[in-house]
Amino acid sequence: MDDLRFDPHRESDFEKFPDELTHEQREVAGLSQGQIVRKRFIRHKGAMISLVVLVFIILVAVTSVGAGPIPGWYQWEHTDLIPPVQEEGPTISLIPSFLGGDGLAWGDHPFGVDNQNGKDLFALTMRGVQVTLVVILVLAVLSVTLGVMIGALAGYFGGWLDSILMRITDVILILPLLVIVSVAAFSFGASGLWSVALALGLFSWTGLARLVRAEFLALREREFVDAARVAGASPTRIIFKHILPNTVGTIVVSTTLLMGAGILTEAALSFIGFGIVPPNVSLGALVNDYDTAFGTRPWLFLFPGFMIVTIVLCLQFIGDGLRDAFDPRQKRIPKFKDLEKKQEESKAEMATRSTGRQWMGSGQ
Repeated sequence: MDDLRFDPHRESDFEKFPDELTHEQREVAGLSQGQIVRKRFIRHKGAMISLVVLVFIILVAVTSVGAGPIPGWYQWEHTDLIPPVQEEGPTISLIPSFLGGDGLAWGDHPFGVDNQNGKDLFALTMRGVQVTLVVILVLAVLSVTLGVMIGALAGYFGGWLDSILMRITDVILILPLLVIVSVAAFSFGASGLWSVALALGLFSWTGLARLVRAEFLALREREFVDAARVAGASPTRIIFKHILPNTVGTIVVSTTLLMGAGILTEAALSFIGFGIVPPNVSLGALVNDYDTAFGTRPWLFLFPGFMIVTIVLCLQFIGDGLRDAFDPRQKRIPKFKDLEKKQEESKAEMATRSTGRQWMGSGQ
């Protein structure tokens, strides 16, 4: 009798009982897990817009002032000393003339000029974006490596190993992050780019480790893991082949959100004077250098601050979209209009289905 009833957890029933499928189940029927995640992520408008904005910022930052030995298309670099100009303000204009603006224009110094130090702010800001992106990439690689490794070992083996690893995690977790990263950065070197990035990565993995441990504790007792043990699989194979792929969603989402938090931490370090120092420049260092100019030359403060806020918001929205894609049960409450639209679609679908059944019955 059980075979005559629809079971949403049984894949064969998607073909046996097409009328019992919900709208979302019909959309994902026959798709792989990767295709389902990609489809859900693309449908998240906020995440897609944020991804486009973030990619645009990265492309402009890399191509404008160049990267390493590769020159950029912008006329100034962050190390160039430029002659004083009469108008220090930004020359960029984004308001069309028919709306009362000056029209779309780029100008010689789109973000303005710092006449006192002889610097072009656009070149400084784009270099700051590059440095910030390098910092969060190093942070992501180190945090994922340490967090996943420690969380997986603690969650799978448990016992005394779990106790030791979690006590180490708790000790690092309760330490003030700004203080410990500042001390570590100075011990690695004089607050250079790589010293700050390494310090952030070595002490930002604790939250991810606890999440991965919780996932492993829940998955290690599942039937597919027991089957792998019975088949003679080694603990290493079980961890990397069977359990870890099922935690990818948690790891990806947590890493995205961690990168956003890393930008704010790096900016805070630079703002208090313990972050990246010249000749390198970061967005936080620019905010620190020009915080006193907010009242007289606000563009020197606003553009780097705007970049920090924009990048962090983009990462947060992307993380939100990834969370909904990997775990649709955590989606936000839909809008009332969306609910009404879905109800109308369901009623129309039920009416069509009922009409079809009546027509088939009359034909018989």
